Amino acid sequence: MRVVIGEDSLLLRQGAIRLLEHDGMEVCGQAGDLEDLLRKVRGHKPDVVVTDIRMPPNHVDEGLQAAEIIRSELPGTGVLVLSQYVEQSYVTRLLAGGAEGVGYLLKDRVAEGRRFAEAVRQVAGGGSVLDPEVVAEMMGRRAEGDPLEELTAREREVLALMAEGRTNRAIAAELYLSERAVERHVTGVFTKLGLQSDGLEHRRVLAVLRYLEAAA
Repeated sequence: MRVVIGEDSLLLRQGAIRLLEHDGMEVCGQAGDLEDLLRKVRGHKPDVVVTDIRMPPNHVDEGLQAAEIIRSELPGTGVLVLSQYVEQSYVTRLLAGGAEGVGYLLKDRVAEGRRFAEAVRQVAGGGSVLDPEVVAEMMGRRAEGDPLEELTAREREVLALMAEGRTNRAIAAELYLSERAVERHVTGVFTKLGLQSDGLEHRRVLAVLRYLEAAA
């Protein structure tokens, strides 16, 4: 798997590179500003791009700009955006074009080597990943009458963990359930959200997107 990293902090960039290479990925390019990042991505055409949300020249939303451009020019390339803070407006903007192959993590997760690498692989494979703090904040904003109100409490828990990019096995471990029980809950989520059987991974992404749209 080939990765390009955009991060203006040399220390964080080198740390991310070491973690990903230790996990068997090839970091084929690195950049410290928006222009250089886009140049490296266009040149290397990686499987996934990991980018800080704020970089030179303006330190505002360069990572989101990069994500939008990359998804337009190279739709098969995953984009994982790293942020210092939980910004729901940024998440909403990032997912405006769909949840496939995108992720939003807080920078603190980079220190969690295995989890960070799993998130990169999830996004590269077309899945979606959200930081647990983002999910928790969205759960706290749930309103009456939202399209997910038919889900049971357990199904909501399962969907929230799906939004974090967890596999059924990881969800089972987190909730102390069997994988078969998790599969039943996932099926219940799909059924109640009206998602047809056209590929498990695609339906997981659509379910997460439905969840985010309702929470926004």
